[in-house]
Amino acid sequence: MPPSLHVLLVGDLAALNVLDGPGGKARAPGSDFKFLKESKTGTAPKFEVEDENGVTWKVKLGPEARPETAAARLLWAAGYFVDEDYYRAQIHVQGMKQLSRGMKYVSGDGVVRGVRLERPDDDKESKDWGWYESRVAGTREFNGLRVMMALINNWDLKADNNSVYEQEGDAGQRYFVSDLGGSLGRTGSSFSRSKGVMKDYVETKFVRKVTPDRVDFVMHSRPFFLLYIFRHDYYSLRTRMESVTRRIPIADARWLGNLLGQFSTTQIGDCFRAAGFSPAEVEGYNRVVMQRIDALKKL
Repeated sequence: MPPSLHVLLVGDLAALNVLDGPGGKARAPGSDFKFLKESKTGTAPKFEVEDENGVTWKVKLGPEARPETAAARLLWAAGYFVDEDYYRAQIHVQGMKQLSRGMKYVSGDGVVRGVRLERPDDDKESKDWGWYESRVAGTREFNGLRVMMALINNWDLKADNNSVYEQEGDAGQRYFVSDLGGSLGRTGSSFSRSKGVMKDYVETKFVRKVTPDRVDFVMHSRPFFLLYIFRHDYYSLRTRMESVTRRIPIADARWLGNLLGQFSTTQIGDCFRAAGFSPAEVEGYNRVVMQRIDALKKL
């Protein structure tokens, strides 16, 4: 069965509803939620709720909630598989419990602020995939995904942030980046990187080096050098992440730029409006993303 990470885009891309995302309004969360359980995996506070339609949602709080929603919209617009993410400035959760993490986002009356709601696909079992072992490596679409990681400044390129699902019948395997929270800020070590900080994103560079047939994009993931001694495995893992956005065929990077270039500034801005960014933040992100798309087209 063939693996895939990109779907064939058809129709008028200029008419694509980026604001509502891959799930559209029809699959959006309801308005009444009840608490189910806390999840203690990962670094961000998370728990599960059920809405009035009986749909279970994974709730993520903290600095990853907005950038993950916006980044998923951008990848989906480029034709990549993503989770169905929705952002809400606040929700009310009946029976809200004390969380081990993230209680600063919760009020005593069950109001939870700054929420990313993800519709889980519990019918399919997923497993991780790495950037150096994927069966889709080397394809134009895979290289385009590598460019997207640089475009959104996603510095957390661990294998356990990627998922692959077995699709029904002969549809094969569906590869995608399932955790995009470490995006849209500044790449770097734990002392300098950020998530969803427009000012940091605007100040970063995009293209690092161009040769006749390859392009390197800027990606800083290398930790503080002392970790080479005390946490060598972690240092090596983070250092290797920088190579994900290096030596990409120019033709594949240009292909992605031409694809994204079909979208209007309004559609690109809708990625950030959907994630609850302020008008000033939307303008800043919009301007830089359009500049990066233009840079890809001119390679």
